[in-house]
Amino acid sequence: MKEITIKSYAKINLSLDVLGVLPNGYHQVEMIMQQLELHDLVTVKWTETREQDQETILLTANKSSIPLNRENLAYKAAEIMCSSLHKTGKIEIHIEKNIPVAAGLAGGSGNAAAVLHALNYLWDTGLSVRELCETGLKLGADVPFCIMGQAKGNVQLGSKISEDSLACTCALAEGIGEKLTPVTPLCCEVLLSKPPIGISTAEVYKGIDAELGLGKPANGEAAGKVQRHLRTEELIDGLNSKNCEKIAENMLNVLELFSAKRYPIIMYTKDKIIRQGSAAKVLMSGSGPTVFAIYFDGSEPDGDYKLLCEMNEETYVTRTLVK
Repeated sequence: MKEITIKSYAKINLSLDVLGVLPNGYHQVEMIMQQLELHDLVTVKWTETREQDQETILLTANKSSIPLNRENLAYKAAEIMCSSLHKTGKIEIHIEKNIPVAAGLAGGSGNAAAVLHALNYLWDTGLSVRELCETGLKLGADVPFCIMGQAKGNVQLGSKISEDSLACTCALAEGIGEKLTPVTPLCCEVLLSKPPIGISTAEVYKGIDAELGLGKPANGEAAGKVQRHLRTEELIDGLNSKNCEKIAENMLNVLELFSAKRYPIIMYTKDKIIRQGSAAKVLMSGSGPTVFAIYFDGSEPDGDYKLLCEMNEETYVTRTLVK
């Protein structure tokens, strides 16, 4: 039996723009994603069996709310690796969950990415980060970015992975989120606070279509005209130059136009932090409901953390991942 433990990092969206709807119904997006030091631990054990045996996948977790079957992306990641690489044997996966669930922080996507990395390592298949990303995309649009961040943050995977040109902790995502370009990571402290609600990503994107006047093209029609609502290139320039003011003024999540209106507790959480005056920027991550705040040198999240803990149980202080 062989095993490895992977750090599966949370992510936030420093920006998120919805540009249009494609003929297949997917949304064309443009966003900057950043990984955080907050992480789950995913341990994968592999025991090879005889050729005629089928693979066995056993999934366990430290929290009862985590599905332990095909509803979990980590389970699906193991299945897809066994199928594509024709492996038979016993795969045991244990998830030590620290990232809030259904929070807009890519916790589930990160766990799937960790399984792909782990099996690539345990089986010594030699897949590159790009090849792993191609497999990960079959599981979800956030999985490839999680693969890239874990490649940078888990040096035990070996230099071929950690020094791959796509190994990074911050990236520009385009298309449906699958076209990824590494960019300079943000370096700061981060406060996370998840209101005690659940949000359907599908509901949010349907709602933002109405807010922005977007519609799915009819059969045979090309995608509609691209509508940009923020200046992503200015944010990238701010990251490159480490210009804190420029970074903060160009961070925006257009999904807040729907989510914060539909779920007032999101705006209430944001306002609580903004009124304190310590954070450089306060945004919702992904489709929500988690709200995050960033703090540059000279500012501390401690006061905001104590205030938000009284309101939302799932509140954390962490840092951006910049390895």
